[in-house]
Amino acid sequence: MIRVLLVDDHPVVRAGYARLLTQDEGIDVVAEAGNADEAYQAFALHSPDVTITDVSMPGVGGLGLVQKIRVRYPMARLLVCSMYDSPPLIERVFQSGASGFVSKNAQPDALVLAVHEVHAGRPFNSESASQHSGTQNLNDEVKRVASLTPREYEILRLLTLGHSVTDCADMMHLSQKTVSNHQTQIKEKLEVHTLAAMVHLAQRHGVISGGGF
Repeated sequence: MIRVLLVDDHPVVRAGYARLLTQDEGIDVVAEAGNADEAYQAFALHSPDVTITDVSMPGVGGLGLVQKIRVRYPMARLLVCSMYDSPPLIERVFQSGASGFVSKNAQPDALVLAVHEVHAGRPFNSESASQHSGTQNLNDEVKRVASLTPREYEILRLLTLGHSVTDCADMMHLSQKTVSNHQTQIKEKLEVHTLAAMVHLAQRHGVISGGGF
């Protein structure tokens, strides 16, 4: 039996995942969580075989949760879901330490298959890079977003969701000066000069949407 932890800040989404997964006789949902802190505690308590997390959640996002769990539990199997499937987001998912990615636009069976594949130690990606195309300019932007470090990516996500430097510092347990320095580096790497331009770029590449992932 594959024991699963579900992490999403929307109870309805978690309920839908649970119904889908438990139709498979080999999967059991042992715990649920609505944010990264609850998820980390639930992971320590239940030691799930596979953890499924959304990307966007209050406070530290899903990728931050993946990194935190992997540091403490390097053998953890982590599966990330998102309604966006841009190449830089998918690359960031695997760079963060996740074992698999499932687009919320994929067929429902993809999630069940992903759980089995990840549990077996095989990486899973519901999307193929060949499905994505764009102009040279878009490809250049993809490379720039992919060049961000995990910490820079998380700060980019928080800033473009409307959080202040102070908010970011508090949520990531960093000094305001450190966050400000990262903000400058992010703008240089992305070749943008204003917050508005940074927001538009983040939206184009699935880092955020109007309401998050």
